[in-house]
Amino acid sequence: MFDLDDTLYDEITYVKSGFMEVAKVYMPENPHVMFEKMMEILERDGRGKVFDNTLKHFGFHTRTAATKALGIYRSHMPKICLNEDAREILSHYKNTPLYIVTDGNKLVQERKVKALGLEKFVKKAFITHRYGTIHAKPSPYCFEKIAQLEGVKNEEIVYIADNVNKDFVGIKKLGFKSVRIAQGMFKDVQKPPEYHADVTIDSLKELKKLLKVTL
Repeated sequence: MFDLDDTLYDEITYVKSGFMEVAKVYMPENPHVMFEKMMEILERDGRGKVFDNTLKHFGFHTRTAATKALGIYRSHMPKICLNEDAREILSHYKNTPLYIVTDGNKLVQERKVKALGLEKFVKKAFITHRYGTIHAKPSPYCFEKIAQLEGVKNEEIVYIADNVNKDFVGIKKLGFKSVRIAQGMFKDVQKPPEYHADVTIDSLKELKKLLKVTL
């Protein structure tokens, strides 16, 4: 099983794709200017107020305009692609039942799955919010559903993900195996041992060797 964001592709590429779509609507004559401002605000202030602060900067701000910008961002078909190591490893295990377990807005995550062409690699993408936010990670709900679908023990399933804050702590105690890929915005996060994956890797290519031995 794989996580999605910052595991199979770089999530910042989705952010940039969405920002550009917003910029094209509000500044069609020169969208790159607005795009660069959004990136500047993102780096300085984080995601929470990017649209509000950008629209204020250019004199476009109203509550309606900010809501519209968020809608454009969430509904656009992203221009994103699988990381090279992700494409290689998904192809390598094409005859193995693969699944995605990812949190997030279900429509947004569905578009990401489609844009990345993951339907040809995985049996199903479990978007946890489809089952209610109570079943978002660290809940093991979707992981247990996959074990039931495949008719296997938890110990026979490996989950590869990046976010040490939530990806492993809920499933380790149930016997699921886990691998942390050290990339993305959470790569330097430190947590107590119970949050750690069984193994940490720097590239998904390492799975070829790693999964030949028992984790």
